[in-house]
Amino acid sequence: MPASLSKTIALIAGAGPGTGAAISRRFAKAYPVVLLARNQETLDSIAKDINQNGGSAIGFATDATSSSSMNETFSKIEEKFGPDFRIAAAIYNVAARFQKSPFLEQNLDDFMKQLDPTIKGAFNFAQAALPRMINPSGAAGEHPPTLIFTGATAALKAGSGLSAFAMSKFGIRAMSQSLAREFGPQGVHVSHAVIDGLIDTEATKAYPPHEPDAKIAPDQIAESYWYLHTQPRSAFTQELDLRPFSETW
Repeated sequence: MPASLSKTIALIAGAGPGTGAAISRRFAKAYPVVLLARNQETLDSIAKDINQNGGSAIGFATDATSSSSMNETFSKIEEKFGPDFRIAAAIYNVAARFQKSPFLEQNLDDFMKQLDPTIKGAFNFAQAALPRMINPSGAAGEHPPTLIFTGATAALKAGSGLSAFAMSKFGIRAMSQSLAREFGPQGVHVSHAVIDGLIDTEATKAYPPHEPDAKIAPDQIAESYWYLHTQPRSAFTQELDLRPFSETW
């Protein structure tokens, strides 16, 4: 990566194939992007694609559920961009484990583990990112610093057999609302995106529906996130929901 890189970056956690890669490519049009995920090979592939197409990207294998792993990653980011680096946009896109099972067949340990990638990971990510987003001078940049959490249908309505999954998604939605109220007055735009429908990826090709535009395109999710980032301070959207035209909601 060039030594002349801007010290203002976009940070994407959950930068895997599909939505994470699309978000990374979109924000790389404006900022150097730092990609976080567990799998270094996946990160390297996305970063290589961005770098070969005129952007700047680097990936760090990170376990978002571990505060020590997150802190170690932020030390690496500081080494790369300098101690005064700032975060223009931070997106938490880490997927939760979607496991449907009857409530009476679940045990407490498995139930509570659903909180790891959502609440625990989002907590570590937000605590590390927010200090780098608040402008001590109070001055507004071109776009307000933006913290976005990717949510799901289950954040609004819980399906049968999905009590643990829904609990985790309700929780991250509640946390985003609290952070919006706390950090909005400090100039940070905190938003929660409800992704209500199947996302069109290789992993969902075999799942119905199969008609055109019946699944959410990752690139369009990325454009919606960019829209949230570019909103002026006078009109912040705290929650946005996206669904394909065919979704019966």
